[in-house]
Amino acid sequence: MIRTMTIEDYEGVKELWLSIKGFAIRSLDDSREGVARFLARNPDTSVVAVEDGRIVGAILCGHDGRRGCLYHVCVAEGFRRKGIGKKMVVFCMEALKKQQINKVSLIAFTANDVGNAFWRTIGWTKREDLNYYDFTLNEKNITAFNKT
Repeated sequence: MIRTMTIEDYEGVKELWLSIKGFAIRSLDDSREGVARFLARNPDTSVVAVEDGRIVGAILCGHDGRRGCLYHVCVAEGFRRKGIGKKMVVFCMEALKKQQINKVSLIAFTANDVGNAFWRTIGWTKREDLNYYDFTLNEKNITAFNKT
């Protein structure tokens, strides 16, 4: 069954994340509190796949009013290649369309061969014209940035 993710799903989703080879979570953003903030801002767009009471797939999906983004797209190893990932992605795309979002992106680690093959197979385009940058917002980094 594919359904909207709620904060009550957090423990099962975290267990899934920790079971995925090569997957990493951040202590702040991926904490229960961090996910609760994300779901409060995006209450209808994230998804879980449930089989026999166990969460076997999950996507954090949200938008900024202009573009959507998929985060932490995961399917448990024993449940892959059964269409679960594709169904979850379609769920997210339809939820974004209902909110008038017309484009969605995601980030996949270059070493994630399984994930990258999945995205190519279902028709997503790998961008070659962009560089992705990030900056951790904490007092030390902001102070250092301000001094440069």
